[in-house]
Amino acid sequence: MDRLILTNFKNYAQAEVALCGKVNCFVGNNGAGKTNLLDAAYYLSFCKSYFNPIDSQNIRVGEEYFALHGHYGGDQASCIVRRGKGKEMRWNKKVCPTLASHIGRLPLVMVSPSDQALITGGSELRRKFIDGVIAQADRGYLDHLLQYHKALDQRNKLLKQMWDDRVWDEAMVSLWDVQLCQHGEELYRCRRSFEESFAPLFDRYYHEIAGVDEPGRLIYRRDERPLAQQLEESRRDDRYAQYTTCGPHKDDLDLMLSDDMTVRRFGSQGQQKSFALALKLAQFQYLHDVLGDKPLLLLDDIFDKLDMLRVKQLIALVGSDRFGQVLLTDTQPGRVQSIFDEMPDLQHRIFHVEHGQITISQ
Repeated sequence: MDRLILTNFKNYAQAEVALCGKVNCFVGNNGAGKTNLLDAAYYLSFCKSYFNPIDSQNIRVGEEYFALHGHYGGDQASCIVRRGKGKEMRWNKKVCPTLASHIGRLPLVMVSPSDQALITGGSELRRKFIDGVIAQADRGYLDHLLQYHKALDQRNKLLKQMWDDRVWDEAMVSLWDVQLCQHGEELYRCRRSFEESFAPLFDRYYHEIAGVDEPGRLIYRRDERPLAQQLEESRRDDRYAQYTTCGPHKDDLDLMLSDDMTVRRFGSQGQQKSFALALKLAQFQYLHDVLGDKPLLLLDDIFDKLDMLRVKQLIALVGSDRFGQVLLTDTQPGRVQSIFDEMPDLQHRIFHVEHGQITISQ
């Protein structure tokens, strides 16, 4: 990304940032708007905010719209949200026919303190992580995922309605089962392939970040029965539960310290943080390997929980040739400046952010 332009986005009335090709650091106090700049870049890749899913709440107070523009070499992406009128994505000034058609065009990986929830939170978060990674690399997967969830929603509504009406229509349930199997088996296939490619990348980055030779692996957990068999054998349970109790929407990604110890239950805080960061860096490598392009890497306020040695190791890692352009935030200008002073050959640019105003420090 060469330039990022914001209009009426969160706390920015108008801002434009010219970025360097390697490490761009936004420094300033909490609440100054550093993270909002990263979120703007995220919007241009995923058509949504990383932090707030309600688009209208990202419009600056008192305004009727926000607009984001990103320049990527000779290409341009734009996102425009109008209060009460929805959202519009444009690529090279042409309106994208659907939001889904834009996903994957600008690969991006966001690393933030909230990633800890991937370790400590429920299985839904880890499924979303898997889906988000694969969808950036495989447009067909995203189509199957959207169609699967449409069919799942209709099947669940049918189960609830039949329960309320005290009737049972086997034929209608079977109709939605066909749809679920058509798309669900493709989700299973893609997720298995993803695990085979992704697990070794995770293992490599975990050992590199942890700095010690300790176990750390991930396992994709699913019901191994064919989906048609799962749905048929669970119909009685589904009827009484009033929702679909099996399928890809129930899978999980186990993060393991050993064969019987999950990092969620038995890992130290340091191990959990290392697992979360390794997941995101492996995501970067996976997308690079599949797409051939290096995704934009966003690092939001992740240094406060790391000691200075780990911070230097991380900057050296993401500043290496293995990674491309990086946008990061920090609250301590002196900290990042001292690190860059020790790495004079690392291309970088430091911006000072204060109350929606951005000035270049270096």
